[in-house]
Amino acid sequence: MIVTTRDLFTIPGYSKRCGFCRSGARHWFATHHLDWTHFVKHGIDAQILEATGDALALALVAWARKRAEQSNG
Repeated sequence: MIVTTRDLFTIPGYSKRCGFCRSGARHWFATHHLDWTHFVKHGIDAQILEATGDALALALVAWARKRAEQSNG
């Protein structure tokens, strides 16, 4: 499964507005040695995010899966 910026910017429950902020996400990607530009253009495999073990990454993957399930009916 590919996680995209749409998932990143629509995840609910972490602030008053939906989504994670771009600057914070960009910093998170750098901290985890992941390519932000590639993510923006192509998304990132959920397994890569899960492999970080980071709670925010795991929440993002769960949100992306939920969105995909809702889209598929």
